[in-house]
Amino acid sequence: MKTIGVDIGSLATKVVLLDDNKLVDYRVDRSTYDFKRIGHNLFDDILEKNNLKSSDVYVMSTGYGRNSIDIADDRITEITAHARGTQYFFPEVHSVIDIGGQDSKAIVISKKTGKVIDFQMNDKCAAGTGRFLEVMAHALEVPIEEIGTFALKSNDPAAISSTCTVFAESEVISLFAKGTSKEDIASGIHKSIARRVGGMAKRIGVAPQLAFCGGVAKNNAVKKYLEVELGFDIVRPEHPQLTGAIGAALIAQTNKQK
Repeated sequence: MKTIGVDIGSLATKVVLLDDNKLVDYRVDRSTYDFKRIGHNLFDDILEKNNLKSSDVYVMSTGYGRNSIDIADDRITEITAHARGTQYFFPEVHSVIDIGGQDSKAIVISKKTGKVIDFQMNDKCAAGTGRFLEVMAHALEVPIEEIGTFALKSNDPAAISSTCTVFAESEVISLFAKGTSKEDIASGIHKSIARRVGGMAKRIGVAPQLAFCGGVAKNNAVKKYLEVELGFDIVRPEHPQLTGAIGAALIAQTNKQK
């Protein structure tokens, strides 16, 4: 049974192909302003590369732009998708932190049923998200892929007090003027993200085993400082950016069998 999960996030669109619950292929691209076009392009590409027609697969969409495409047979929320997707990698997962482009989420999963029992989202402010990191990387003139490495070189993290992206950028400029190193500023930025997201996660009672997913989960500094903030080790899927799409495809399998 082949299913496709389409996760259209604010910054990245992810499409995965599953065959009997096994990950066969996937695509990731920048969402841009045209969610529908990117989603359809990735969908068509994955079908072509795997010699499939749209009638051969059941499609489930999720994410920020899940309603923008017309190729989906059904749709689910990101919360449900990420919870199910992390279970693909970690069957015993109890909690999830997902940091995406425009929001961050903390999710608690029942150990008895495997269902979501509580969650909290920060979707009103860019602080503590991938977009926040992009703005900070630009201010530091450091490639976004390298900012985490910079942060881990620091022995004296700078204090970043603002949770607002605009004010935090002003703080970074002020720190530059004082001669603070890029490494120390980058470390302070990552600590501020961990403080904000970790505080949100602790309010709903996250606990081990906790999986860290989303595009920002690739950043080792965010992972390290989150572990310090929470007081325990966290796990990271092999493909942290794909958990939403994988979860959507897994739920599509269940729906198709009904």
